Amino acid sequence: MRLLLDTHLLIWGGYQPSRISTAGARLIDDRSNEVFFSAASIWEIAIKAGLVRADFAVDPPALRAGLLAQDYQEVPVTGDHALAVAALPLHHRDPFDRILVAQAACEGLCLLTMDAQLTCYPGHIRLV
Repeated sequence: MRLLLDTHLLIWGGYQPSRISTAGARLIDDRSNEVFFSAASIWEIAIKAGLVRADFAVDPPALRAGLLAQDYQEVPVTGDHALAVAALPLHHRDPFDRILVAQAACEGLCLLTMDAQLTCYPGHIRLV
């Protein structure tokens, strides 16, 4: 299976792996699955890190380097992805989540998420 991890799963995988459900961890750790992350997630994390909040101590370059070192594949944001967002129903207003849904649809990926709201969208979205 080709899995696109949402932003929370990326952060928790790198900093708080115990927060990932058993089902989610099994899918991510299964070597027969290909694991992807979005450049949009790195962008979102960089924005949050730039706000210098005490409750958000994530190092975006280190997180990205760690993901790549674990053979996770990065999905760039393309014009096709951006245009696909416009076709999505407005179930969710978070632009970062919406681009992840669009990327999963465009690239034939299964979006793994802990956000139940995202399961309202059509396509391969799996709540873990």
